[in-house]
This record gives sequence, C-alpha cells and structure tokens, in this order.
Amino acid sequence: MINRDMLILFLITLIATIFFTWYVRRILLQARIADNPIVSEHRHKSGTPTMGGIAFLFTISLIIALYYQNTPVLIVSFMMLAGGIVGLVDDLIGLKVKEVQKLVVNTSDEVITLGRLEVVPGEEVRVATPKAKAEVDDLLNEGKVEVIGEVPIKTEPEELEKIICQIVLGCYLGLTGVVTTLGGFTLGLLAIPVVVIAILGCINSVNLIDGMDGLAAGIVGIASLACFAYGYLFGPMTIMLPFLVLAGLCLGFLVFNHYPASIFMGDTGSFVLGTGYAAAVLVCDIPYFGVLALAVPIISVVVSLMHRAHIIKLPVEPLHHTLNHYGMSETKIVYSYWGMTALFCIIGILAKMYIF
Repeated sequence: MINRDMLILFLITLIATIFFTWYVRRILLQARIADNPIVSEHRHKSGTPTMGGIAFLFTISLIIALYYQNTPVLIVSFMMLAGGIVGLVDDLIGLKVKEVQKLVVNTSDEVITLGRLEVVPGEEVRVATPKAKAEVDDLLNEGKVEVIGEVPIKTEPEELEKIICQIVLGCYLGLTGVVTTLGGFTLGLLAIPVVVIAILGCINSVNLIDGMDGLAAGIVGIASLACFAYGYLFGPMTIMLPFLVLAGLCLGFLVFNHYPASIFMGDTGSFVLGTGYAAAVLVCDIPYFGVLALAVPIISVVVSLMHRAHIIKLPVEPLHHTLNHYGMSETKIVYSYWGMTALFCIIGILAKMYIF
C-alpha cells in the first residue's frame, strides 16, 4: 500500500520542481539565455529559455537534504546531481557560437542533391555537412537554390569528451558498491562495466529524445511511474522511492514544458533524467522492465545509429524530427510517443502477471 511518506516525497519533489522551474525560467529570460533551434520546423521556438534543467538541481539538492538517511534515494539523487552538472557544463559551452550555417531553399522545379539529402522543390534545408558546403556554391550559381537565412550552430564538446564524462558518472555509481546483482545474476567484477554501459545508454537515449515540447519529460515520467507501479505490484516497495523522485521532477517540469513549451530542459535536464533513470533501475534491480519502459528512446537511438552507419537515410535526425519533417504535427508525435511508452509499460506489467 502507498503510505504517507511516499506521498510526501512525491509531493515535495513535484511542488519544488514547479517552483524552481518558474524561478529559473524568470532568471533565464532576464539573462536572455534562449534556444535557437536548427531544425527548420522548430525555428519559431527561437527565444524560448533553455537550460531549465537547472531547476532539477535545486530540487535534487532539497531531496538530498531531507532524505539523506534513505540510501536508494540518496544515491540516485547524488547521481542525478552529478549528471546534471556534466550536462550544465555542456550547456554552458553551447552558449558560444561555433559557426553560422546557410539555410537554403530549392527554387528549381526538380529534385536536387545537396550533401546526403534529396531536396524537393520548395524545401528548405540547412547546409551542414562538408559535402553540402562544397556543393552549395555551384547550386547557387546555377540558380537552383537560394539563401533565405542563416542558422548559428552552438559549440559542443568532442564526442570522446562527452563519453569520458559519462563513463566517470558510471564509475561513481559502480564504486558505491550498491549494484552487486542485476536481473538475477551476480555481477562480481562485471559490476562497473555493466553500470557504465547502462549510464551511457540511458543518458544518450534521453538526450536524443529531448527535441520536442514535453517529449523527454513525458516519456521518463511515464516510465518512472510505471517502474514504481511495477515495484508496488511485485516488490519490494522499499527500494522504489527513487522513481517517485524522477516522476515528480518530470511532472513538475511538464507544467511549463508541455506544448507550447515556455522553457526547455537542455542537456542539464536530459543528463539529470538519463543518469537518474539508469541509476534507479540499477539500484532497484529491475533491468528488464526498466529497459522495456524506455523502449521508445532506445529505438530512436538505434534508428539514429543506423542512419549514421549509412544503413538508412533520414532527411533530419533523430526520428521524431523526420516525422515532423514529413508533416506529422509535433503534438501528434509527442502524444504518440507517450502512448507507445505507456503501452510498452502495460505489456511489461501484464507479462509479469500472467507469463513470468
């Protein structure tokens, strides 16, 4: 049975996140720290405050202060705080513009090739890849494309640097010694590499899915509530509290992040949620259901990897931006992804009830 302490933990997290998100949003607006989307369909969102995940850091600090005697909550909260700091550094580096890329439109009456893209008449594309940059001048001279704008591209750390930071986060959790078994197996010396792989996979899955209003917060919120329900039904409930913290963070942020969003979480927020979800799944030892509940972001990562390996070709990455590019509305995509996440969670719970 859900007791009073669980409800209090959830409400504290929810209310604190709502307040801190409102407060951080005000500061970001005053500082003019805003997003400048590079996806054509989202350029109307320019000026929306980003780095809203800072609000998560305030809430998590409060949870650590109040629940320092609860080991699962304390460890997962510490991991979220550490992950958020890594994401915050990433966001701060991104405030510097790396380059300005041309935005062109196909003014011809035929399909043209620009880089890896097949551009139909009237379609707008960003000149991003070296191949596209080498080809665009010839197309301009031939009158097949026209420059209609410029898009500033933020500076980002090298991929290796990001991976190293994420590995360090995994090592932090591994060194606590709380993850010794997983899914019925004793890990032994494999504990740290397994934890590192889980942290890497989850951070990048959540980070990649964070590209539309309420998408990442909604998915992680649904998955976290489902994991809590899984623990409620099949036990032990005593270790499921971290998922209440995650759910409270997500639902509180959604008050301002649902469509049309008035604030974005940035890498600060996606790193908090990715690190926290992975840590909660590992600490609570529900790997099979935890992975299933996050299936939608994981599938999105697989599709993006296939695109980067040239197995498939997407006009814009990741998959949800491709769907938007082909005319599916943002709200329909978000609600579909939420619905699929809920469906995966229901299937997992029913399978546990009647099959396993």
